[in-house]
Amino acid sequence: MPSLPLASTASRLLAEQALSRAAGAPLLGGNAVELLIDAEAHYAAWLAAIRGARRRVLLENYIIRDDEVGRAFRDALVERARAGVRVAVICDWMGCLGQSRGRFWKPLREAGGEVRVFNPPKLGQSFGWLSRDHRKLLAVDGRLGFLSGVCISAKWLGDPRRGVPPWRDTGVALRGPAVAELEHAFAQNWRGMGPPLPDFGDEVPPIAGDVALRVIATQPSTAGMYRLDQLIAAMARRTLWLTDAYFVGVAPYVQALAAAARDGVDVRLLVPGSSDIPMVAGMSRSGYRPLLKAGIRVFEWNGSMLHAKTAVADGLWARVGSSNLNVASWLNNHELDVAVEDAGFATQLAAQYERDLADATEIVLAPRRYRSGERVSSTQARPPRPRRAGGSSGRAAAGALRIANRVGAALTDRRELGDTATGPLLGGTVLLLALAVVGALWPAALAWPLAAIAAWFALNLGIDAWRQRRRHRNDAA
Repeated sequence: MPSLPLASTASRLLAEQALSRAAGAPLLGGNAVELLIDAEAHYAAWLAAIRGARRRVLLENYIIRDDEVGRAFRDALVERARAGVRVAVICDWMGCLGQSRGRFWKPLREAGGEVRVFNPPKLGQSFGWLSRDHRKLLAVDGRLGFLSGVCISAKWLGDPRRGVPPWRDTGVALRGPAVAELEHAFAQNWRGMGPPLPDFGDEVPPIAGDVALRVIATQPSTAGMYRLDQLIAAMARRTLWLTDAYFVGVAPYVQALAAAARDGVDVRLLVPGSSDIPMVAGMSRSGYRPLLKAGIRVFEWNGSMLHAKTAVADGLWARVGSSNLNVASWLNNHELDVAVEDAGFATQLAAQYERDLADATEIVLAPRRYRSGERVSSTQARPPRPRRAGGSSGRAAAGALRIANRVGAALTDRRELGDTATGPLLGGTVLLLALAVVGALWPAALAWPLAAIAAWFALNLGIDAWRQRRRHRNDAA
């Protein structure tokens, strides 16, 4: 493998084979890669590419919202469709729920464009709706492609009138053989929802640069991105810097990161300080302690929302795309990422990471609390036992302490890790008590929803059984 310094040619070949098998994606040379930072740069590049299309535009995105940004994209697609360009769009049913409706796409369909909605709820599939299309992909004319974490929504641009800064996000523009892989990934999902796209022939995008990369189009249950993330954690020798919007570390991956940190690898994790999904942020924070104890540095972004999903290892290998470091992305969703094995691109991404850390606060473990009778070294002084305060004076002292902690964090760019376990436990306690009270006083309020859920699963299981029985009879005939 050319990206990670190994002992011999045989070792490099073995590493390249391991990466290819783990990701389920071959290493493709001859590409040019451009790093795109934040939505404004993305939207400008995407719209310019669409407006310049001559043969086909393939657009796949988790959220396409009916707002000024979404309408700008739809109108650009309508104009190209009227000009005879083939326009095909995939949007996710759950991602667009409440964001855009069928009438939003009516002008594009009337102009000759095609729109398919990924995985709406279906009878006979009790849990089928859980799998989502979380990709952010644009391919134009088989020559230019984009993948990213950016959705098509004005939310990514922030709200200057209310003082809300833009969301922080990352993507890439691609030229070269990798674009054919983007089109193939799109065509595979398109074929799963209806008639396939026409054959584009044996078009091979021309060589556009000297960057080698892998396009990783994740399907549910394939775990290609998970295997690759695990392998990179095992192979990194000097640095492994991660950015993630919805980090919920599973034990094997946390153990892989901890093992790297214990071996002297500089492992860092940058996550949002305030999230658009507070529940996920709480789950993420509850996992900080084992990371910090292993020597992994954790930072929280100070801006409005950090939505990027990136990794850079040893200044030689980098990953950008739509996959988050959680089970939903690794095992359940359709995702799209690019793993770039190029020192120049990795250096750019590492420099951007350092710029991001300048607007982040590091989370650190609180100083050790000493128990009664515990021995204290000569270089440490036992902290004095605080006097218990009560009433308004106690509340005032607590408020002053919180203010002091915030001021200290602002001055040092560090914040001590507080209690991350009590909140979820208390929340669960309150929820269960509320359910107990509702069940005791108004049992019908619980019985009817449970009956509806049971009827839904019974109907879907029955339909699935009937379909399988009919399929079995057809096979036998």
